[in-house]
Amino acid sequence: MNYSNQKYTKRFTYGISRNSTSHQAGANSITISTNPAEGQQYSTGTVGLTMSVREAKALQSFLNTELEFPLADADVDSDSTSV
Repeated sequence: MNYSNQKYTKRFTYGISRNSTSHQAGANSITISTNPAEGQQYSTGTVGLTMSVREAKALQSFLNTELEFPLADADVDSDSTSV
């Protein structure tokens, strides 16, 4: 069964494409692309990112964890990143 959907915002377009019967690489993917915005600092052209559903779930888990509120004992002004 094929399924696809897109969500549009002013700055981004989010898309999902799933095929439950296909085992082919790339059959289940998530895309995030910027929308062109003249005169805006966010986007001078369009840039796209494609990831597998598995990678998107890992991103979702990371965002769910990191975007929980309230921030307990977190230094909001810190620019530290883990590599």
